[in-house]
Amino acid sequence: MSAADTTTPAKVPPPRPAPPPPSAPRRPRPKAASAGAGTPWLLLAPCLLILVLVMGYPLVRLVTLSFQKFGQSQLWGFQPAESVGFDNFTNVLSDSEFWSVVVRTIVFAAGCVIFTMVIGMLIALLLQRVSGWVKTLINIALVASWGMPIIVATTVFKWLFDADYGILNAVLSRLPGVDMIGHNWFASGPQGLAVIMLLVIWGAVPFVVITLSAGLTQVPKELEEAARLDGAGSWGVFRYVTLPILKPIIVMLTTLSVIWDMGVFPQVFVMRGGHPEAEFQLLTTYSYDRAFVVNDYGQGSAIALITVLLLLGVVAVYMRQMLKIGEVE
Repeated sequence: MSAADTTTPAKVPPPRPAPPPPSAPRRPRPKAASAGAGTPWLLLAPCLLILVLVMGYPLVRLVTLSFQKFGQSQLWGFQPAESVGFDNFTNVLSDSEFWSVVVRTIVFAAGCVIFTMVIGMLIALLLQRVSGWVKTLINIALVASWGMPIIVATTVFKWLFDADYGILNAVLSRLPGVDMIGHNWFASGPQGLAVIMLLVIWGAVPFVVITLSAGLTQVPKELEEAARLDGAGSWGVFRYVTLPILKPIIVMLTTLSVIWDMGVFPQVFVMRGGHPEAEFQLLTTYSYDRAFVVNDYGQGSAIALITVLLLLGVVAVYMRQMLKIGEVE
């Protein structure tokens, strides 16, 4: 008998059963849509409440007065306010002076907006090409002019263009063949409104420059370099690369500028000593004169309400443009 026959065979342990496959992790149940739908409104509630308190009552009162006969007698309580329907609007819209003021306001606002956007864009592009310390100095000057109170800036411009002591007349008179000593810039409406337009542009350009400068930092340098390699010049790069990227910012700035420039009041009021002449009247000053000089608060409210409706039209155009930009993106 051999050793192999006498050796006891080793027992092989049975194979272990394969572990069951891990079960798929349980996904958290989605919360009800209604649970989170009210969160944005809850966050916006304080802002909406402030807007209702600050703007709600004046706007409702404005609409109410525009449909009433409300003068000094009604203001002091000697007579009750009388509802006149659409008579105030009829009188305003049938007045040729009102339409002259509307045209003057639109031309004034359009000039302010165009020059503000063009000058602001040129300065913003220039800031991309200057050294760091020059850019810092220009930004400081822009912020300082932007932060100057409107009354102070208007007083300074009033002194600069003064007929007797204005420094601008003295500087221009030093040019060969120019004699501006004693020239009154406010003797005619177009010249006076041009001075006021310059004042408005001077105060609005800093905001446009700062905003556009921030937008220019988001323009990819690779796209500009690719456009140059394809043979585009400086104008081509700006038109086909920079301008499309800045379009949302430009639309926003243009809309805000239209709203602000249509509502110009203190510049005209202070520049003309609190009594703007007929050729200097804009919609804001015209509404003020009707309400507080003529003491016809109903008609003044009607003019103000028409101005609000015009501005709402501008806002509607802005919203439409922004929706188009959103669809393209």
